Amino acid sequence: MTRYDLALIGFGGVNRALAQLIVERGDELATELGFALRVVAISDLRAGSLVRGDGIDLAPLLAAKPGEPGFAGLPGGSADPRTEQVISGVPCDIVAEATFTNPADGEPALSHVRWALEAGKHVCTTNKGPVALHGRALRRLAAEHGVGFECEGSVLSGTPVLRTARRLLAGLRISGVEGIMNGTSNYILGRLEDGVDFPEAVKEAQALGYAEADPTADVEGFDVQLKVVILANEVLGAGLRRDDVSVRGIARLTPADMRDAAARGLRWKLVGSAALREDGTVDARVAPVALPVEHPLACVSGPANAVSFHTDLLGAVTVSGPGAGRVETAYALLSDIIAIHQRQAVPARAVLEESLHG
Repeated sequence: MTRYDLALIGFGGVNRALAQLIVERGDELATELGFALRVVAISDLRAGSLVRGDGIDLAPLLAAKPGEPGFAGLPGGSADPRTEQVISGVPCDIVAEATFTNPADGEPALSHVRWALEAGKHVCTTNKGPVALHGRALRRLAAEHGVGFECEGSVLSGTPVLRTARRLLAGLRISGVEGIMNGTSNYILGRLEDGVDFPEAVKEAQALGYAEADPTADVEGFDVQLKVVILANEVLGAGLRRDDVSVRGIARLTPADMRDAAARGLRWKLVGSAALREDGTVDARVAPVALPVEHPLACVSGPANAVSFHTDLLGAVTVSGPGAGRVETAYALLSDIIAIHQRQAVPARAVLEESLHG
């Protein structure tokens, strides 16, 4: 059976959840999917690095709190993350990159991805930064080195929007996408509908773990801005940069705005959208929109997310699901690994079919 050795870059919630999935369901997944997974290296800013060519025993690591204890006292461990050395020098097949998003320049995740691709290793990442800012260049780099670059988790966590567009909607002409792509802002808007003032709604979202201590990226639309860039470039073939997407957040909306909209059969939503113009350019924006209640996005409530694809033959096709969560995002990494495996298997099947029919 095929086995893929993994290097995990970042050992916070998402890659820990992936490791948990491997521990708890590894045998089942191997039977179902036709390949096994083994973690041989981990690099983490807090815990350090851990390298075991014969495979890391993940159970003790998962029993400890994130970052505690560090890897220094373990065989093959070091207090130094040694990230470049782990990515470039440790023999492995796939690098799973799940570090924090830097919307300014994509670093250090951008370097992590480049090092891996240049070393001839497949990459799956949940990080929006490298994909939004340098996605096209990274895909070229992957092609040059004959490896895969997968990033499903960079938009709606484990909900498969990129793969839906590429595979399930193949043969359709997609003229635009629009979606609710930030669960924090969607939750806050729902609480405004309940009559809760904006500052209190933000505090509630923080208490529930939906919002960070600094909620600016969520409520001002910057998180969605990156996702719109990714969708426009990956689905519509655009070459947008972050500054090409206009942004307006939800901080100025009030319960009174919600009541007024409801009286007119509307619901306020923070919508990210990208649409092809007749001249081939793309109009991309993030802004609060009062949607008719019959709109497919109007019924998306709480922290849920959804994306609608506008197609020529089917009209609007909407995919809805969780847009965050460590387990859900870990599934996105697993789905990326499955995609890498399937692509690897295609040449082998072609050779077999040629030999049978040659």
